[in-house]
Amino acid sequence: MAKDYSVQGTTKLQREKYISDAIALSTLDAPEPSDTAKKLMGEYIDGKCELSAARERMIEHYKAEAANA
Repeated sequence: MAKDYSVQGTTKLQREKYISDAIALSTLDAPEPSDTAKKLMGEYIDGKCELSAARERMIEHYKAEAANA
């Protein structure tokens, strides 16, 4: 059975744990997430947006950044 990562299906404490675990895994051999990524993760933890929306906003941010490079 798949985990429910939705804001409605989780507590703030669970969302903090999910993000903490994800950051720990992703930074094993990579730099720390950007400030923009941290802000979006914080919005998910605070229940202001779903994880899928934060991911889409992050993708759009990097696309715009690449287009302006």
